[in-house]
Amino acid sequence: MRASLILLPLLLCAAPAAAQRAPQLPPELTDPATAQRLANAMQVMSNVFLDMRVGEVHAALEGRPATPAERSMTVRDMARRDDPDFDRHFQQRMASVGPMMQQGMRAMNQALPEMMRGLHDAKKALERAAANMPDPDYPRR
Repeated sequence: MRASLILLPLLLCAAPAAAQRAPQLPPELTDPATAQRLANAMQVMSNVFLDMRVGEVHAALEGRPATPAERSMTVRDMARRDDPDFDRHFQQRMASVGPMMQQGMRAMNQALPEMMRGLHDAKKALERAAANMPDPDYPRR
């Protein structure tokens, strides 16, 4: 009986903390359509990057003038030298970006409450450590 009298106030004090909603990412960031839009934007930006002309820069780094063929060389052309199936591999990787982003958003949303709890605990520990620091104005003996 005495234990329940002691535990009851503690449970009531903890109830507001338990009732608080766990922090989550905004719904816009967890929406699959948002992940797909981001993946589409990444694909467009990647294609723009791959179509960037770099032949003249490559020749300049080698200390020589660029040939007419090098002037039109792009990042994509340089990647094809190392991988003849570069375009197919690139498209396969881009197709997997959307699902990977959705999975990452879900994982972040699940981990966020624990991360926030850890940050809160770290803040409390720093506050306790700062409270135990000696006062710099305290006279020394």
